[in-house]
Amino acid sequence: MENKFTIVVVVEHDQNGIKPVTNEILNAASNLGGFVIAYYFSETQKEDGQTLIDNGADEVRFYLNSDFNHYVHETYSAALLSEIEKTEPDMVLLSSSNNGKELSAEMATRLGVALVTDCIDLQISNEGKVIAKRPIFSGKAFSLCELKGPKPYFLTLRSNVFRGETVDTIRRGVINKQELVFPEFSKMVGSLIREVGLELDITEARIIVSGGLGMQDPANFKLLDELAGVLGAAVAASRPVVDNGWKEYTYQVGQTGRTVSPDLYIACGISGAVQHLAGMSSSRCIVAINSDPHAPIFSVADYGIVGDVLKIVPLLTQEFKNILGH
Repeated sequence: MENKFTIVVVVEHDQNGIKPVTNEILNAASNLGGFVIAYYFSETQKEDGQTLIDNGADEVRFYLNSDFNHYVHETYSAALLSEIEKTEPDMVLLSSSNNGKELSAEMATRLGVALVTDCIDLQISNEGKVIAKRPIFSGKAFSLCELKGPKPYFLTLRSNVFRGETVDTIRRGVINKQELVFPEFSKMVGSLIREVGLELDITEARIIVSGGLGMQDPANFKLLDELAGVLGAAVAASRPVVDNGWKEYTYQVGQTGRTVSPDLYIACGISGAVQHLAGMSSSRCIVAINSDPHAPIFSVADYGIVGDVLKIVPLLTQEFKNILGH
């Protein structure tokens, strides 16, 4: 690989703007030392692009089309494939979101190139080889993958892992904009409706308040909603909670749900089955609240509280209100 290789970062965004994971990926790409290009697919140019440059992009390319008002796989994949063939990058980095994994899998298959998902570290060896680290066996071990073969290599990166310490607001870069035209696609999607209630994506949240069957009743999740509101946190749930219909699948953390790596994970009434631990054990700090002192969740917790979660959570909420001035 040449000293000045090219890395493409696919910007992930929603109606609230650029998602934090994009800035994390840009930071990771910049640290590798290559020339970083940010691909921003959107209906209109809602950003000036400088934020992306501040976080590590050397060039920002806005691709505009009315079909980009929502994520639809056909339009995004067609645009990404076309632009990758023009740019001929060495690597393409996306987030490990559902969209990122879907796009990267199709692109890697169609181009016949390597793909590594859920990366938690990315390095260039002294020999110029791309080395990606990813968890395996439910987070019990790690795999170091040396990518070989034709390029570009596709990699998806986990949220809350590649955060930079500072943002360089004096960086300079190039910003380009172009309109894209697509052939007519046969679309079965008439409209997309964002699920109401999940205000924060749990895979991107810095703080998560998660509940298990120890909450005893779905109505008691309002206690977690109140605590999350004070902390600016996302609410999540264990698989039994989802299986019982108390919460939708989008809230589920675990081996068959979502994998999260927040700064703080507060587990409320969660016993700590191995399947759940697989999805949250990489959290920077874990606080467990459970009435059973022998619950497995305490084996991974940094701090544990043994007691009635329905009494403890309101006390925590009030204490945080006092400290934070709510």
